[in-house]
Amino acid sequence: MAEFKKNVRDSREGKKSSEKRVRDRGYQNKKDGEGEFDSELIIGRNPVLEALKSGRLIDKIFIDGNAKGSVVQIVSLAREKGIVVKEVTPQKLDAMSHWGVHQGVVAAGACAKYSSVEEILGIAKQKGEDPFIIICDEIEDPHNLGAIIRTAECAGAHGVIIPKRRSASLNTTVFKTSAGAASIVPVARVSNIPQTIDILKENGVWIYGTDASGEDYQKVRFDGGVGLVIGSEGFGMGRLVKDKCDFLLRLPLKGKITSLNASVAAGIFMYEVVRSKGSLNNNP
Repeated sequence: MAEFKKNVRDSREGKKSSEKRVRDRGYQNKKDGEGEFDSELIIGRNPVLEALKSGRLIDKIFIDGNAKGSVVQIVSLAREKGIVVKEVTPQKLDAMSHWGVHQGVVAAGACAKYSSVEEILGIAKQKGEDPFIIICDEIEDPHNLGAIIRTAECAGAHGVIIPKRRSASLNTTVFKTSAGAASIVPVARVSNIPQTIDILKENGVWIYGTDASGEDYQKVRFDGGVGLVIGSEGFGMGRLVKDKCDFLLRLPLKGKITSLNASVAAGIFMYEVVRSKGSLNNNP
């Protein structure tokens, strides 16, 4: 009996150790992969190629840079459709596919279709309203992006803009955190935020950046079109984006902590825009 118990105990310990290795490996890959594991995955060359041809919503495609053959066709078709293609190591593809046969290709599905900046501006024009647009400058945490999209929908923003690189995307975590708002609020994914800001300015949108060096947000009046820039969790706005802003705003911080969570700060700024424009007074 003692030997039997020892064998059972050893088996349990071995199972726990194996599970811990899988958890640790998955955590590391999630951290390195910027949340790609939070999406529905399509694994293998033919499944990915058929998904592309059928028009299925795809957020990003990961490839082994040394893969040849039909992978070249997949990359070409993906780029025609504006889908981000990212080269990764075979080891990462192994981990993403749970060590299945990926043939050098894994695609991550999207929870909603991306819009364009022009479509977002068109929505505001159709409603007869000044554009109110949220610009996320490298928000990498999908929970933060989802929360920002949710607040944007509640605050009546016409759309959200995110960069193609170094940003969370419309994966399942974003969809869940947004409480479904990610399928309601138009989200445009652009290659270059500073250039996009120039387009917004040409369409009568004033750009308000959020930065600790800015003016107290309560002292600013939001007239006309508003583009509200929310900087990344760790570093705030990039230098080029900051230089493009017409105004810089800050939140007064009374405690010892020097910053707020990006989505919390975004919510405060968004509703200050709503308050300033008097939209809250129009509600029954």
